[in-house]
Amino acid sequence: MSNTSLIMSDFAAGFWRLADWGLDRQARLTLIEQYLELGVVTMDHADIYGNYGCERLFGEALALAPGLRNKLQLVSKCGIKPALAGDSSRHVNHYDTSKAHIIASAERSLQLLGTDWLDLLLIHRPDPLMDADEMAEAFVQLRDSGKVRHFGVSNFTPAQFELLQSRLAFPLQTNQVELSPLMMHTLSDGTLDLCQQRRIRPMAWSCLGGGTLFSGDSPKAGRLRVELQRLMQETGARDMAQLIYAWVRMHPSRPIPIIGSGNIERIRSALASTAIQLDRQQWFSIWQAAMGHKVP
Repeated sequence: MSNTSLIMSDFAAGFWRLADWGLDRQARLTLIEQYLELGVVTMDHADIYGNYGCERLFGEALALAPGLRNKLQLVSKCGIKPALAGDSSRHVNHYDTSKAHIIASAERSLQLLGTDWLDLLLIHRPDPLMDADEMAEAFVQLRDSGKVRHFGVSNFTPAQFELLQSRLAFPLQTNQVELSPLMMHTLSDGTLDLCQQRRIRPMAWSCLGGGTLFSGDSPKAGRLRVELQRLMQETGARDMAQLIYAWVRMHPSRPIPIIGSGNIERIRSALASTAIQLDRQQWFSIWQAAMGHKVP
């Protein structure tokens, strides 16, 4: 298998809350088709989403139109093992990045999604007990078997990313990280700098702060709403969410925002944010509102 990079769409469809949207099988398929019609081909999952149920719901919908599989990219994540009530072997939340668990999790995702391969498999969270050599062995085995074509990480520090990369003969494709005006640590801790250095595009989760930007009562959220309302008038943005997506995408590492919505109008609005071009002062005015002070 080649070492070529995976070319993802400029936005990804996030299915973390798929089980909460109340969509029947046909409506789930319609949502997938709508995403594809809008040019969003990267579909983001994780084994634990929906209490291990979201991949199955997606796979059931995809089975109605199996020809769509070659038109989309399936991303999944593994490594988090929540405690399970009544299961003495799972009595505490923990991470498991052992070779056996990575392979078993990937194979379960394949079964639930109804596919023969994943386009991208990510380690969901950095594991203090991570054995980089063992993890690399799992990646190589999955890659050689054709079950997973590309690999990456999620929420890794630059040092953790480089440790794992040092054990692999092929490049990690992304680091999926939280990025929003409410959570800006990756702008300054080297995470996005490393993405630029290695010319990989980070995936950005929770760009809207899980809705906290719009309804939170913290001083930071309040300052941001005031500034975003002002910028809506200045830029012609339809809503505050469009400004946030434009703000995230302006970073030179070219983040790929994950849209976590099943509402097609919100999805269309998010994608329309590409028409908004913030200048540096507008970008930094959002940064300033988030920080509560001017740049030094």
